[in-house]
Amino acid sequence: MESIFKTWKRSREIYLEYFDSYTLEQLNKVPEGFSNNLIWNIGHVIVAQQGLIYKTSGLETYVSKELYERYKSGTKPSQQISEAEVSELKEFLVSLIEKTESDFFEGIFVTFNERMTGTGFHLGSLKDAFEFNNYHEGVHLGLMMNIRKFV
Repeated sequence: MESIFKTWKRSREIYLEYFDSYTLEQLNKVPEGFSNNLIWNIGHVIVAQQGLIYKTSGLETYVSKELYERYKSGTKPSQQISEAEVSELKEFLVSLIEKTESDFFEGIFVTFNERMTGTGFHLGSLKDAFEFNNYHEGVHLGLMMNIRKFV
């Protein structure tokens, strides 16, 4: 698990760099030919992790229901995101790693409900969910690397 957390932390550091490199307007821009923007991808990986790890373990998420609904799979940007929400997402990128790691080592993940992801990955254990989360965040980081060329 140490390497999984190490990879996840580095991925989140890269996501954080987008806040320093792009304006609010650029973060919100959906380039022609794309269905989402930089900030949606960041919000999405945050809520996806909460779903993959917490919801699949039968636990409550640390993000609000409204935030979860705005960025869950199958959604796309429906409004311009404010500086306040950008700050909230920026905080979640870091704080949820710390909270999840702490929760893991405290043993709060007792059950895990096997499931298939929308892309056909079978998650049979909590470790599978953590590994898939890192893969998923890498996919979205790749999408962001493409989007950034057009904002």
